[in-house]
Amino acid sequence: MKCPCNPSKLYFNCCKKAHQNILSVTTPEELMRSRYSAFVMGNIDYLQISHHSSTRPNKAEKKEILAWTKSVEWIKLEVLNKTENTVEFKAYFYENGMLNVIHENSLFVQEKNHWVYKEAQ
Repeated sequence: MKCPCNPSKLYFNCCKKAHQNILSVTTPEELMRSRYSAFVMGNIDYLQISHHSSTRPNKAEKKEILAWTKSVEWIKLEVLNKTENTVEFKAYFYENGMLNVIHENSLFVQEKNHWVYKEAQ
């Protein structure tokens, strides 16, 4: 299976490692890519553990996120820019027959010895 974050790579050699062990993630870009793949695959548990504890969605929000991720058709991910702890990206998806894009500059920090998503800037 091709990896959702980068169709030129196999999922097995890309985001699967992160999904199985978040400690294997060594950069904010790797985390962002693995989170995109988790959205595509509906892997809500990974989205939770890769989210900073202070901004992590609660149980009700978690259910809403899961329902939403399954209701859209993910198209592609573009990484536009990255710094030491931020990644600017565009994630394209179809929702209700319309093409949409999430354009975000995400902040990542270390928590419990691994990278986590903190917030959009």
